[in-house]
Formats: sequence, structure tokens, C-alpha cells
Amino acid sequence: MSGDEQRLFIGGSWVAPDNGFYEVIDPATEGVVGRAPEASRDQVHAAAAAAREAFPAWSRTPAEERAAVLGRAADLIQRHFLPYAELAQAESGATTGTARGMQVGVGVARFRRYAKAEPVEQPLPPQINEAGPFGKAAVMGALAVRQPVGVVTCITSYNNPWANPAGKIAPALAMGNTVVVKPAPQDPLSVYRMAEALEAAGAPPGTVNVVSGSRAEAGEAAVDCPDVDMVSFTGSTAVGQRIAEVCGRGMKRQLMELGGKGAAVVFDDADLKSAVQGIGTTFSFYSGQICTAPTRVLAQRGVYDRLVEQLAAYAGYLTVGDPREQGTVVGPVISAAHRDRVESYVELGRKEGARVVTGGERPALASGFYVAPTLLADCTSDMRVVREEIFGPVVVVLPFDDEEEAIALANDSDYGLIDYVWSGDIARAFRVARRLRAGGVGVNTVGRNMEAPFGGFKKSGVGRDVGSYALHAYSEVQAIVWPG
Repeated sequence: MSGDEQRLFIGGSWVAPDNGFYEVIDPATEGVVGRAPEASRDQVHAAAAAAREAFPAWSRTPAEERAAVLGRAADLIQRHFLPYAELAQAESGATTGTARGMQVGVGVARFRRYAKAEPVEQPLPPQINEAGPFGKAAVMGALAVRQPVGVVTCITSYNNPWANPAGKIAPALAMGNTVVVKPAPQDPLSVYRMAEALEAAGAPPGTVNVVSGSRAEAGEAAVDCPDVDMVSFTGSTAVGQRIAEVCGRGMKRQLMELGGKGAAVVFDDADLKSAVQGIGTTFSFYSGQICTAPTRVLAQRGVYDRLVEQLAAYAGYLTVGDPREQGTVVGPVISAAHRDRVESYVELGRKEGARVVTGGERPALASGFYVAPTLLADCTSDMRVVREEIFGPVVVVLPFDDEEEAIALANDSDYGLIDYVWSGDIARAFRVARRLRAGGVGVNTVGRNMEAPFGGFKKSGVGRDVGSYALHAYSEVQAIVWPG
């Protein structure tokens, strides 16, 4: 490397980019964090070719040895925990607690999770074949074997430059795949540190490749390259749809974790304190830049006014400012362009007839891309602020009368990633949860079980990952059958 100029990582070598460098900007200070490489289409294809060359040997490496590489990488990342968290914070604008715990900390935990070899063979019950090819019955044994897909392109999101890439790279490598990582253009430098850790941990050349770019060229090349067998993407539904079209033409496997507009159904008998704290994470966690956020609140009329009042008070207590300061709860959004986008949605909500209860004004800070926590009440299901993903610290609230209306409103969405139900009647909460068209439902919580399958219904994605489900996502199932 030269100064603050990052190189690409291709085939085990650090390579100068064909298309120069671009600046990575700190969303809090608007200063330059570093200069990221702008890969050419040819360089992305070279990365995929390196991954293709490395695949046969890596896929035949015993699972225990692959797992050991991941374990050593986790140890190396842990060793550099604080500087890596500082870099993640500078790139993404995360608060100190989030950068340490939810970014680098979760990244380490995911490498450790997949540093455990798991069985890939499942014996199936013997079956009597009544009409075999030779005209007589036979007892047939069978084995279901999980095989690696091949070369996997991992395209990661900007809201978490550690946990999201680790959640793709670690299970893909554990299953014997090789990877080409195209990080989000806003915060790619952390992903190169991850590659350094894997290289030092003994990942063979070509097993892991990282190619970045601020333009569409690098991402498009990483998807349409003939050497790529699968694309794992986290990002917007619109981009996911374009990727899926390309994958469809080449019959490439897909894992898509896309947009969300999570419904939070709050019944009259709910614990309001718990509901407010859960919904309030939309204001603080990644400054609302998270697809799992409960951004669309459906409140039963008996509790509607109190919930709106308490949410507004909660938002008012949150300190917005420099994420490096100890008392900061809400940091900046990722860029000036995204701040403008979020603000335009708030203004649109006003025009559509929503009531701005709190927020709606740009915080008076000298630098940085800040949006005040904003609550829009008295919304209706046809408003764009209710139907479209804003991806910022903005919560919309709609009233409902009864259980059936709540379910209908919650399901009246193009999205279906994670919904939430708050009720003192647990039987009702689970009854409602089972009728929600979402890949996950939180009952009286916004917490996650990191072994539970994660993914969405409808336009929120294709496939499931996390825990063992991620190992399944990065594998093909092969049947081996023999006479018993």
C-alpha cells in the first residue's frame, strides 16, 4: 500500500487498481477516511478467475482445516479490535458502542460460529423400490450430501462493514466455496482488513478476493462474470431485482436480503414501555439505516394517543451528534445524498397529510450528515411514507380497530422481512404472528436469535441465512443412492 491508498486483493496479491482511487468520507466529520481502489471490469473478472482456480483445492480441504482458518481469522480480528472499530466508525458513522459491539464484535462472533465443522451428510431412511429397472423390488439406501456451490460473489451493505460481510464470507468458506467480495462503496476499507486477517490466518491465494468501486462497473462485473456460480446480495430491492435478472439468465444461485418496512403491531394490552423501547431502536440503531427496523407502527385505537406521545418523548431524549462522543445515541446517516433523500420523505409525508409530531428539522451541527429522529402520526396505508422504505430515523404510525384490521394492514406491503407484535395476551400475539407475511416476527421484542433463519417474504428477499441456514444457503444438495 502507498500512504492511505488501499489496493485490491486478487488471487492472494495486493494489486493497484486500473481505474484509480476514490475518497471514502466520514459521515460525521465529512473528512476523508482513506482512498479506496476503483476496480476495472477486467480486474473483477480476474478476481473471479482466481477464485475459480482456487476452488478445487479449497473444496477438497477437510472441513476441520477450513474451520481452523476461520478461527484463526477471528483471533486476529479480535487482536486488532479497537483500531478496526475506529475504522468502521469512521467509514459508517456508527456510534462507538455499535461499531465495537454490533459491527466488529458481531463480525468476530460470526467467524467463530463457522469455525466449527458441521456434518454435511444426512442418511435417509431405506426405501423399497417396487419397480426397479430390472423388474424386481430392491431396497435402496440414500444419502443427502451438501456440496459447495463454487465461486460466490458477496455484495455487502453499507450499514455494517463487518457483520454483514462476515455473515457471507465465513459460511461460504466453511462450506468449501471461494469468494469474490464487492463491498459497499461507502465503507469498503474494513472489508480489506478482513481480507488481511484471512490471508494471515492461512486462507490460500484466490480463496478470498476483494474488489471495490464507487461506480456500477465493479458490481455488475461481479454478478455477470461466467466464473461466478452464486450471488449473495444485501441491499435495496430495486438493485436486487436487477441482480436477479442477470442471475436468471445464467442460472446462478441467489441469496437476497433486500428491503424492509417492518410492521410493529401494538395492541391495547401491550407493555407500552417495552413497545416504545423496541420501536425506538429505529431512531438510534444505525440511525434507522437497517432493513429490520420496526418503522411502520400499527397502534390499536385504545392505546394510539399514548403510544404516539411516548414515542415522541422517547425520540426527544435521544442525543444526536458526533458518534465518537460518549453520550451520542443517534449518529449521522451515510452520506449527504442519503440525508437529502430521508428529508425529502419527511417533506412528502407532510404533503400527504401526516402530522410531524417530533423531528422533521435538520440538526444544527457544524458538519456531518445528520437527520433528527422523526415521528409521523395520523398516517394512512396509501401514503408513500408508509409503503416505501425510507432507511433513516423515521417512524410512521397508523391506527387500527381490531385484530383482523391489524393483520390486513401489516400484510398490505410489498415487503415482508421482519414484523413485530406487542401484546399482553401471548396466545393472541403468536396467533397474529403466524398470519403475518414476513420471514420473521418478534413477539414483545426486537431481539434476534442468531441461529434462527433470517430472510424475507415477497420483495424482501430470496433464501435464508444465519446459523446452520447459512451453510445450507451456500451449498447444493446431492443425493447418493445405492442398493441396500
